[in-house]
Amino acid sequence: MFLDFVIVLIKAGVVLFALLNLAGLLTWAERKQSAIMQDRIGPNRANLGKVTALGLFHVMADGIKMIAKEDFIPEGANRVLHTLAPAAALFPALVVFAVIPFGDVLVIGGKEIPLQVANLNVGIVYIFAIASLAVYGTMLAGWASNNNYSLLGGLRASSQMISYEVSMGLSILGILMVYESAQLDVIVREQGKLLLGFLPQWGILMQPVAFVLFLAAAIAENKRTPFDLPEGESEIIGYFVEYSSMKFGMFFLAEFVEIIIVSGLVTTLFFGGWQFPYLQADGFHWPFEAGVWHLPHLLVVLIRVATFTIKVLLGCWILLVVRWTLPRFRYDQVMRLGWKMMLPLALVNLLVTAVIVLLVQ
Repeated sequence: MFLDFVIVLIKAGVVLFALLNLAGLLTWAERKQSAIMQDRIGPNRANLGKVTALGLFHVMADGIKMIAKEDFIPEGANRVLHTLAPAAALFPALVVFAVIPFGDVLVIGGKEIPLQVANLNVGIVYIFAIASLAVYGTMLAGWASNNNYSLLGGLRASSQMISYEVSMGLSILGILMVYESAQLDVIVREQGKLLLGFLPQWGILMQPVAFVLFLAAAIAENKRTPFDLPEGESEIIGYFVEYSSMKFGMFFLAEFVEIIIVSGLVTTLFFGGWQFPYLQADGFHWPFEAGVWHLPHLLVVLIRVATFTIKVLLGCWILLVVRWTLPRFRYDQVMRLGWKMMLPLALVNLLVTAVIVLLVQ
């Protein structure tokens, strides 16, 4: 019992360490990527001696700058809620990843260790329950700042997040029907099965419409361009306009952690998670009985963890490309897209999926 508790703590620590460091790295990647797209040099000023490390020191410089800045609380603001809001925004983003499996079972000395912090049989429900709490951080930040522009930003952000949660939830129901489970590790294992004897049953092949809906809704939930109306960076107006120092840094960090969460969920639900095509627990099983390549257990586990990591990194890269490619929508366009286009499409997709599943059974 104590050993199991220690193992869970170690897995939680590894996941938290990876999330925070990758989120910091994404801030550098976004700057560097935008610079390449716009034919600029990008971050290159921060250095250690004469070493710039391609601008990686800017990540540390940002952290030092935010820590050193004055922690300003505006006059008339609710001090408790103003302080609580950044934590309320960051905490859900950090704990959602607990149910996402980043590999299959690791066997050490006969003990099976699932590469997942918390293996819940209602993993999908947990994700939506925790992710929906992030709206409280947004609302509190807007209301507690005693600023009209901040309040407007908070209201816009809250309504946008709630609107797109509906479409996102409905798009996932199709996945639950196809794989007959709300447990994420089961969904990943089901995607390892072959369709027509050679095609992996990845979610994007089984539910292509749900993939498009989920990705669009997830970007809107993340409040990133083209859905970044609540922040309005070019107008310097948003729900965290009255925040400075590490409180602003926590909002900023939550945004990049959410990018990793979105990429991890898309990978898990639609791209096979840690599944590598034709790789089973004992090695590669080629289709049409072409043969078996036996591999050591540890090598199989490493390949699967690396596969999941590469898929997540590619997903993050695509989300950053979207940020620098598309213009911002008007607010009425965002609401019309969510309620008049995506919601009906999600309902139709759910109905069609239900009919097909019944016919197949």
